[in-house]
Amino acid sequence: MDSLVNVLTENMSSILSRESVVFIISMMPVLELRGGLLAASLLDVAYLKALMICIIGNLLPIPFVLFFIEKIVLLMEKFGPTKKIAMWLRKKVEKNQAAIEKYDFWGLTLFVGIPLPGTGAWTGSLVAGLLHMPRRKSVPAILTGILMASVIMSVVSYGILGNII
Repeated sequence: MDSLVNVLTENMSSILSRESVVFIISMMPVLELRGGLLAASLLDVAYLKALMICIIGNLLPIPFVLFFIEKIVLLMEKFGPTKKIAMWLRKKVEKNQAAIEKYDFWGLTLFVGIPLPGTGAWTGSLVAGLLHMPRRKSVPAILTGILMASVIMSVVSYGILGNII
């Protein structure tokens, strides 16, 4: 992920403002808030400003994913070229279904909040949408997960831990 953030940061920073680069990277699947904070630290964006930009950028696509993912996946399953992707998405959901359903709100929160490959707000929204989790439960869980990820990634990206130790 670091190398992808580096490439995107280098290429976009010549045509966009530093803040715009951070915002766009924060909205991207896979990179999300984690990538946005890494980009912000590379571009020397002030921490609090970067944190707000990343949280907003990471939150912006979530309602669309929650509301439309089921319809998109169903549509993808009908076409040969996208059927494999749709099946992969369904398998991803099935793989995480037991843990998320077992721990409910906190399962989804931890899934979104612990910055590991294949987790995050996009994937959490995908899982919540395809599992038909009530939005009144999934939206706060995803928001809490994003806040948790922002704390963890702040420590990593801005070296707060290094300054404390």
